[in-house]
Amino acid sequence: MSGHNWVLHVDLDQFVAAVEVLRRPELRGRPVIVGARGDPTERGVVSTASYEAREFGIGSGMPLRVAARRIAARGVTDAVFLPVDAEAYTAASRTVMDTLRGLDAVVEVLGWDEAFLGVTTDDPVSFARAAQSAVLSATELHCSVGIGDNKLRAKIATGFGKPRGVFLLTADNWFEVMGGRGTDALWGIGSKTANKLAALGIHTVRELADATDADLASALGPTIGPWLHRLGLGLGLGDEVVTAEPWVARGHGRETTFQHNLTDPEQVTAEVRLLAERVTEDLRTEGRAAVRVTLKVRYAPFDTHTTGRPLSEPTLDPAVIADAAAALTERLDHDREVRLLGVRLDMTPPPEHPSSQGDGNHHSV
Repeated sequence: MSGHNWVLHVDLDQFVAAVEVLRRPELRGRPVIVGARGDPTERGVVSTASYEAREFGIGSGMPLRVAARRIAARGVTDAVFLPVDAEAYTAASRTVMDTLRGLDAVVEVLGWDEAFLGVTTDDPVSFARAAQSAVLSATELHCSVGIGDNKLRAKIATGFGKPRGVFLLTADNWFEVMGGRGTDALWGIGSKTANKLAALGIHTVRELADATDADLASALGPTIGPWLHRLGLGLGLGDEVVTAEPWVARGHGRETTFQHNLTDPEQVTAEVRLLAERVTEDLRTEGRAAVRVTLKVRYAPFDTHTTGRPLSEPTLDPAVIADAAAALTERLDHDREVRLLGVRLDMTPPPEHPSSQGDGNHHSV
């Protein structure tokens, strides 16, 4: 295919909720909230909310109980809470990605509901529309497509195209579209970083782009400062290459939200050991040893912290890993009630297959 090189970011609209509506057409047009076991009286968080539910301020990561209270406060009677069905979402995602691979593009899968496409064409908008049509025909799912001259711009462009739209964002219109927006409009900058930048007198994307690497490095560090500057210019994310090489996990984790807060330090330690043993089994299925353990704790009502340590050597010994995870509980505040615990294990890199080096499909911009 002749033409220019482009990056397209395909993002399925309200993916999890949309899959549920396809399975239950009677839910169409109703507020649908998917999360945990689907019981808003239990602890758990929202995985996805339909657009109808988002109108009431419900979003991903919100506690289900908070979502239920917001629905009740607005007098909504037709909202439905559903449990997470990972197998159904995985199957739908597989069909979407296989459909995208059938196009003349390199496909880099980012998760259940999004992927980068590396495309060579003179008409990226028409290509994006064709991708939308192909996905809709194969799955009855709608998607939005961002078009960019690199990954960052394509990813940000998708937000302007939602829902079901297409938007193009390149170096030519970067500052026209983004210059006056707050720095937290950039993918990769959250409220904490935006506040740090504001303290330096940097409030907009244009102001971040106009700052110098030296000033940002002095205030925010030699790595973070210049990286933020690149974001302000619309650069980042390993801009130039879209690769079809499969994503490889760096680690695995398990976590549990308790229906009643834990107050006994011994019980906390016991739960951490159980989680560590479960994650060790996950690593065993990949044949990759653990090299670092991280403990996540959420104190009541909703204050989250993490702490970790490297292991002395790579291991799959469940006792060694459980001991290391349990030792991290000594760093916790035992005067506070525990709402959630999680254990993550980082793994050794996967063994490289000699025939796979250098022959993966890729697309450079």
